[in-house]
Amino acid sequence: MKSIAIINQKGGVGKTTTAVNLSAALAVRGKRVWLIDLDPQAHASLHFGVVLGEDEPSLYDVMVGQAGLSETAREVAEGLTLIPAHLNLAAVEVELVDTAGREHVLARQLRQLPEPPDYLLIDCPPSLGILTINALTAVEDIILPMQPHYLALHGLSKLLQSIELVSRSLNPSLRLEGVLFCLFDAGTRLASEVVGDVETFFAGADPGRPWSDSEPFATRIRRNIRLAEAPSFGQSIFEYAPTSNGAADYGALADELLARHASRLARPRLRVA
Repeated sequence: MKSIAIINQKGGVGKTTTAVNLSAALAVRGKRVWLIDLDPQAHASLHFGVVLGEDEPSLYDVMVGQAGLSETAREVAEGLTLIPAHLNLAAVEVELVDTAGREHVLARQLRQLPEPPDYLLIDCPPSLGILTINALTAVEDIILPMQPHYLALHGLSKLLQSIELVSRSLNPSLRLEGVLFCLFDAGTRLASEVVGDVETFFAGADPGRPWSDSEPFATRIRRNIRLAEAPSFGQSIFEYAPTSNGAADYGALADELLARHASRLARPRLRVA
């Protein structure tokens, strides 16, 4: 199982749009995909038209030990399963405060899955609290969506510090797969300059850090009104507007991600004498 957290502590950068549509793109390509909505705003769930009642099990019940992941799972498209969120997920920060090993709750639940999917994606909240830490402790890889703005560069450095802290203390396998530029306008000089700065930063990264072998995705997610419209119809971009630029971009992202993973698997392993 490839596990990926999609995170950014800043809202409005395309995080949930990426979580939903990358999950859908991987499912379209024949992968078994689970998407966990770890955000109390439940935007990923709403994107698929899933609105839970007070008595319906959600990720909150999983996090407080009242249900398993499989009990809350909902198939929202062929090959794509959603673990939905409810507003009550916000209470987890308080309810787990005295729980031993509270950073590993989600990881323990994932280990109990009888049949793990090919890909697990987690849509994280726009914060660095206990929910996001649970995601970073449970996954192997991170995708970091960001807009090509100068203020985003400042946020990137803060987020990388948090990733390194979790890697050192909780999850030494954690690595940054790459930065994904969203809401991209190739015709602006600012976008080109920010992309150049980010590429230069990663090219000069010190060995041994969670991002030392990372690079920005070549795929850029262009501004596309269809991506903004799709949630109001409870559909991914591939159902709502399959011929749109949004569908083309997220399809290309899925292909790039699959190619990266295939290349990594094909690398020869060093033998230990």
